[in-house]
Amino acid sequence: MSLVYVVLGFVLLVIGGELLVKGSVGLSYKFNISKAVIGMTVVSFATSAPELIVSLKSALNGHSDIALGNIIGSNIANIVLVLGLTTVISPLSVNKYFYKLNWPSMLLFTSLLYLFLKNDAIISSFEGVILLVLLVIFIGILIKKAKVLGVDIEEIDGLLKKSSNLRIGLWFLIGGVALWAGSELLIDGAISMANYLKVSERVISISVIAVGTSIPEAATSIIAAIRKEKSISLGNLIGSNIFNIGSVLGITALIKPIPLLDQKLLNNDMIWLLGFSILLLPLVFLPKSYKISRYKGAFLLISYGLFLYIVF
Repeated sequence: MSLVYVVLGFVLLVIGGELLVKGSVGLSYKFNISKAVIGMTVVSFATSAPELIVSLKSALNGHSDIALGNIIGSNIANIVLVLGLTTVISPLSVNKYFYKLNWPSMLLFTSLLYLFLKNDAIISSFEGVILLVLLVIFIGILIKKAKVLGVDIEEIDGLLKKSSNLRIGLWFLIGGVALWAGSELLIDGAISMANYLKVSERVISISVIAVGTSIPEAATSIIAAIRKEKSISLGNLIGSNIFNIGSVLGITALIKPIPLLDQKLLNNDMIWLLGFSILLLPLVFLPKSYKISRYKGAFLLISYGLFLYIVF
């Protein structure tokens, strides 16, 4: 039965996240916010809604390992599993902003998360504020660069411009209910699954829950790769990781500090996340610069399989 809860929870989280994105974009158009700004702020935050709801509810209910494991595992899945799958389908070209802004920013947020946990085994409210402030600075730099380059970061459905207030309201209402119900089912199912398999909550959160909350990013990336679209980039996945740490853990810690209960999250899983994050730099430049080939994608998938094997 726990597996049924987990699957239903995933489905509701995906539906809720998608409706929240539509509602957010539709509302943004009502205020005449530019397409580039919508893509980098509203959509990025809305696609992190499943991680936010799951982590926040887990922390409030005393399951902080699920809150932390969800984000650490989701970030690993984004840069190894999702990137690996998409590049196996279609090789990915990388622009110069990868090493000038995106990669250094992701490494900064990841390193800060490690240092915060290493320092006193808790992400305090003050540290949550630091993460949120840095995220605002990062978004500001992105918006400034987008205006200078005159580019749109996300492909937004033009039909959303014509959405009525009633439709936008329904999207928010149904999306919010779906996210709440999905998080309830997912957390309850995950805890039951951990007890049944006789593994820790950390193991389930770093694997099953993390992959589930990464489904929106994975679906978008894989569909784009199949269609040979260039809208998906390494920068999108890195941006998702930055938002996960900056907004999800930042907001959660601001509401309730997140203690580290299972030291393996720090001594094992965070080391893997840091290692995969650092690995991206030579992966992009060697042997062929600014290109992630199918062979590199296959290497990432094998690495993710090894990670899961060690986790279990």
